[in-house]
Amino acid sequence: MRFLLSFCFPLLAVSLGTASRAAARTQETGFLDRTLSLHGATYKYQVFVPDNWSPKKKWPIILFLHGAGERGNDGLLQTDVGLPRAIRETRSRFPTIVVIPQCLTDHWWSEPGMEEVSLGALAAATKEFKGDPKRTYLTGLSMGGYGSWALATQYPGKFAAIVPICGGIVTPQSLLKAFPELAKNSLPDDPKSGDYVAQKIAKTPVWIFHGADDDTVPVEGSRKIYAVLKAAGANVRYTEYPGVGHNSWDKAYAEPELMPWLLSKSL
Repeated sequence: MRFLLSFCFPLLAVSLGTASRAAARTQETGFLDRTLSLHGATYKYQVFVPDNWSPKKKWPIILFLHGAGERGNDGLLQTDVGLPRAIRETRSRFPTIVVIPQCLTDHWWSEPGMEEVSLGALAAATKEFKGDPKRTYLTGLSMGGYGSWALATQYPGKFAAIVPICGGIVTPQSLLKAFPELAKNSLPDDPKSGDYVAQKIAKTPVWIFHGADDDTVPVEGSRKIYAVLKAAGANVRYTEYPGVGHNSWDKAYAEPELMPWLLSKSL
């Protein structure tokens, strides 16, 4: 009996050790909590990792910028709306890493500090989850739609494609009156602004979405930049939903063609 016990314990120890190492190698998937440290401050964000993720290959990676209603510092609220919600509804449609930073309350994605947070989260997730720099994409809704235009213009050639939803390149006067600080990082309401953006991102495929009855962000902004990009010979698509108000993102992220179109683009 003593011999049997002494023989079994080493086997048990080896078995437990092997199981422990196997568990350590198992990668969590789904929505994962992450933090980013910048200039002495810590920012919470989320990363979606598909169920079949493997470190054996590079993965397409999407940076998603939420709207003004999801600002905060809990690192969670931004996953309730837009692309994260679409992922929860039909997970199999999104075989990609998705980075979901959170803009601080009373701040805007177009601010240099918030741009640094979004790009910092993207860089960290790209490194941790083997994101493919040649298949890095950008999308956002409302405030995040404006942020998408701004970030793509600021960093031309970084993103393989962008999908701005109910945003624009020029901040509406009504918003500038309510938040004068936005003027610091906004393009002027001038035809030259459209030409400037087109010059920067004409080589980047763009799919723009907007609701025709949007009473929060004027649809004319999307119509104008679409026309400018089209005239510049850019690879641009525009989908406008008749009878739809500000929330055009639910329909946009549910479009069957969106993900195949997006993931077909590469630098």
